[in-house]
Amino acid sequence: MTVDTTHPRSIPSADWVTIPDLYADPYPIYRRLRAEAPIHWVPAVNRYLVIGYEACHTIELDQERFTADETNSLMKRSMGHSMLRKDDPEHDVERKAYGGVLRPKAIKHEWSRVFEQSFATYLERLREAGPGADLVTEFAAPFAAENLRVIMGFENATQEDVQRWSQTMIDGTGNYADDPDVWAAAERSSHEVDVAIDEMLPILRDRPNGSLLSALGASGMPLESLRANFKMTIGGGLNEPRDAIATTAWALLGQPAQLASVVADGRWSDAFEESIRWVAPISMYPREATRDTELSGLHIPKGARLGVAVGAANRDPEIFVDAESYDIDRPRKPHLAFGGGNHFCAGAWVARASVVNVALPGLFTELSGLRLDPARPAVCGGWVFRGVTSLPVLWD
Repeated sequence: MTVDTTHPRSIPSADWVTIPDLYADPYPIYRRLRAEAPIHWVPAVNRYLVIGYEACHTIELDQERFTADETNSLMKRSMGHSMLRKDDPEHDVERKAYGGVLRPKAIKHEWSRVFEQSFATYLERLREAGPGADLVTEFAAPFAAENLRVIMGFENATQEDVQRWSQTMIDGTGNYADDPDVWAAAERSSHEVDVAIDEMLPILRDRPNGSLLSALGASGMPLESLRANFKMTIGGGLNEPRDAIATTAWALLGQPAQLASVVADGRWSDAFEESIRWVAPISMYPREATRDTELSGLHIPKGARLGVAVGAANRDPEIFVDAESYDIDRPRKPHLAFGGGNHFCAGAWVARASVVNVALPGLFTELSGLRLDPARPAVCGGWVFRGVTSLPVLWD
């Protein structure tokens, strides 16, 4: 995918865009930008924001022109140089080291029982908190964190540790405001993860199991790369299922007819896929142009820092009918919430299995009359990572 046009146009600038406005709600901003061009220079985030579906998809599939190994990467500063910030063949070597730990066979034989146990534990916690409890805090976040803790092999940590590590390192990855307190918290968590890994590796060498740390420890992967890949996995492996649970519940509870269809016909997969299209948990990731090139008829200079805004691409009206709406019956088109190409999310099967097979049907079966709390509306936030941060619910 190396074809350039002869006379690409210059990219417009959007100096009116601010980080607080992006965090509060990026979608009106994306709509305004899209009306002019699929790519804009945004000074506030010091990069070209790519919002068109076709442009984002092209970047995902073209490592020759658009490298994942971005210069001065925030993710590398926060988490180390993981495979997510590498191109093939280096990326492929580290990706293959994950083996079958996150794949359907392992999920069926190893992790499904973990998901069921976690569901029982945190459903009880939600019930004990009582009607009016926050579904994110009392269920979705600890459920996702506990599943991840076990899969990764952190016998020496708690789900609370995993939540703290994930959020603070993710905050570092999205620290486009260069807040020193955010960097300090990310550094503390990064050190804690290193200590936990170093404690567990010799234990798992003597007593190997099906966990990810056991697999990576036996793979020959250098320790620095292992640490970075683990931190990357802690980030995406928690926020994707957590946010998918909360966003899907929020969407369905606000759409009674769609909820009835999902419950009657077991359409939890449809609800999940539409949810992560509508609000992509990982909504933006970086790339860097390796040469002067063209994208969607626009000139991209060599070294350009790009923000691939899949959260915007997933609402591109040229691809999705009535793109701003949550609709489980929309014509099926592939969304970009799990990325694409060589960087397709390694944890996609885990997210789908834990959310579609366990969390969502379990919540709506076990909590009769589950509904939104009219006195306390849901709160959403984020543009690099976006999700429902608070979801008070009632039940009978």
